[in-house]
Amino acid sequence: MDKRRIGEELAAIVGREWVISDPDELTVYECDGMTYQGKALPDVVVLPDSTEQVAEVVRFCDREQLPFLPRGAGTGLSGGAIAIQGGVIVGLNRMNGILEIDLANQRAVVEPGLVNLTLTQAVVDRGYYFAPDPASQAVSSIGGNVAENSGGPHCLKYGTTAMHILGLELVLASGEIVQVGGKTLDCPGYDLTGLFVGSEGTLGIATKVTVRLLRQADAVKTLLASFRTIDAASEVVSEIIATGIIPSALEMMDRHIIKALEAWLHIGYHEGAGAVLLIELDGPAAEIEAQAKGIERICAQHDVLDLRIAKDEQERTLLWRGRKGAVAAVGRITHEFYLQDGVIPRTKLPQVLREVEAIAERNSFVIANVFHAGDGNLHPLICFDSRREGELQKAIAAGAEIMRLCLSVGGSITGEHGIGMEKIDFVPLMYSPDDLEAMRRVRVAFDPSSRCNPGKLLPTTKSCSEANVAYRPHRVEREGLAQRY
Repeated sequence: MDKRRIGEELAAIVGREWVISDPDELTVYECDGMTYQGKALPDVVVLPDSTEQVAEVVRFCDREQLPFLPRGAGTGLSGGAIAIQGGVIVGLNRMNGILEIDLANQRAVVEPGLVNLTLTQAVVDRGYYFAPDPASQAVSSIGGNVAENSGGPHCLKYGTTAMHILGLELVLASGEIVQVGGKTLDCPGYDLTGLFVGSEGTLGIATKVTVRLLRQADAVKTLLASFRTIDAASEVVSEIIATGIIPSALEMMDRHIIKALEAWLHIGYHEGAGAVLLIELDGPAAEIEAQAKGIERICAQHDVLDLRIAKDEQERTLLWRGRKGAVAAVGRITHEFYLQDGVIPRTKLPQVLREVEAIAERNSFVIANVFHAGDGNLHPLICFDSRREGELQKAIAAGAEIMRLCLSVGGSITGEHGIGMEKIDFVPLMYSPDDLEAMRRVRVAFDPSSRCNPGKLLPTTKSCSEANVAYRPHRVEREGLAQRY
């Protein structure tokens, strides 16, 4: 590969200052939020500022037979934005505008590099907001949220990102610009918008996103319930949903998270708590008052230690600061951690969390748990120290055991972080060879040469045939890694 020539030709498209090829500068792009395995350098990074420039870059990659992938803020946690075959990273950070706000129809059109929270900040004074709220919403981009179909605390009631994306402008692997979906709730024909959301950059690059905005609720009530055990808190979760109450958020944190947060932020958690539930209700004031009383009764039946209701917006913010800061707090108690992302049925929470604790004990690890309890999306944080020989491999193996545990009770290997390269060898545990072949055919229809984010989401035929007796940490080896689907 003539990197100098490639850099010059890309510079002719976007301008020399928006092409990065110096090895030291490329190091910034060697990984995303998954830093513990699988780092790899792209050959070049290009930063376009328009759909037309993205299309030109992709057409150039097509002519030169170069692999390419889109990248937003780089906050992903499954290795989806790593250039494991080199090639070109198309950074979308400069494409961060709000192109249209249509409050009468509750719509907005934005560019993919726009930070998630920025959209809500632009409309909140007029009584609207953008519902998807991943924990990284203050830094993650909407394009990345679309790629991963991100979730968040409030997706229990309002759904994941896919529920709020109505249309997309796309640049396909050939460089063709197409429009799928639109501003209406239901377009005729195949749901290509739904197909693209969650495709992890393997079908093309989104350059404009049409989103749905929601009206702010009339009233909000936030409760913090403390319990002596995770079992008791888990039973409350199932009972709340069984009564027909759907909180806007229903989050759980275990004793390890509670201790770390209390030492850092002084939230005021109950001293004897082994688990806490953060429960948020929104809607008409009379309705949420009735729901709150129902939740209080359920908590009392399960020996709640303390039930705290935020008395004002300041206290509500403090309670949410604890939940939003949970992962960062774990960084205060361990050298490193491996954040997992599995899904289980709500009724299996007590069983699965007991088994996760057993996995921790067998490996002499602390595994801290903070998760979206309402929809069973677990986020165990496996604490380890890679300076000790073999600990990284033990942590990855423990994560694999948790993944198999989730599947054994009817769950999934990811709820919102995506497959990327991290979980690619687990995909055959969820899908049959026929299922995977159907998915590959869809991918080939969009990208016949398999150069759009290669090595992500779908396993190769080889990995399917070898899968799953034991987890094999994914090795990044430029030569021989690619396998055409």
